[in-house]
Amino acid sequence: MASDPSAPAGPTGETVHLCLLGGFRLLRGGAPVIVPRGLQRVIALIGLRPGATRSNLAGLLWPDTSEERALSSLRTALWRLRQDPCCPIRTDGDTVRLDPVVRLDVDDLVRTAARVREGENPRTLADAIDAGRHDLLPGWYDDWVLLERERLRQLRLHMLEQIAGNHLTAGRHGEALQAALEAMAAEPLRETPHRLVVRIHLAEGNAFEAVHAFYVYRDLLLRELRLEPSPAMSALLDDTLGPIRRATRATGRPGATTPADAASPARRGT
Repeated sequence: MASDPSAPAGPTGETVHLCLLGGFRLLRGGAPVIVPRGLQRVIALIGLRPGATRSNLAGLLWPDTSEERALSSLRTALWRLRQDPCCPIRTDGDTVRLDPVVRLDVDDLVRTAARVREGENPRTLADAIDAGRHDLLPGWYDDWVLLERERLRQLRLHMLEQIAGNHLTAGRHGEALQAALEAMAAEPLRETPHRLVVRIHLAEGNAFEAVHAFYVYRDLLLRELRLEPSPAMSALLDDTLGPIRRATRATGRPGATTPADAASPARRGT
């Protein structure tokens, strides 16, 4: 493992940044550190499973070999890591973790989500939206990576939805919409952020925007999964569409175009 030759070595104890979201990157003083792929896996797993036992780490990293051989491979990898201070580690008995000087971007996402869950506002909305925007180690398909990737994806989605809900309750509709749209972009078929968008538009008094957002999601769901939105989402528009539906039934013209129909992308040919 070697640092960029053009970058001066930092002082002992200098903060090291380990980035796993969007791809593996190890930075010392802002300068990239070149890490062989085999050691990347070891460092990434230790970062994601702090305090894991050697047996647990070895089993996850080398699942297709015997326990004895996997532990031997882990001992070799840990020895190599100790020879280079660019990513310091600590061992405590049978457990292994990164040294506290190593700052992990995944921890930033987890801490931000915890603050939101406990009712605290993140420093800025941009900080919360940026946290975890990229997938964990894209292109890696180890079972432990897939599990952690989905856990972090769900963590971020729930965080964004809670932020949107908090801003909506406080009447900050612009901020609420920004967070909801970010969640929608992360998972387009997930109903919760679409439902939030409809609620935000209704709270602002933008009935057309609310109806349009509903039908955008409905058309997407029908096209991709052949499903209808849930009753909970449809109920959001009862007060808006109820009078229109009653008027349509009263005229005896069920085929007539209503404002709700006009808001549908399918009706408008988009």
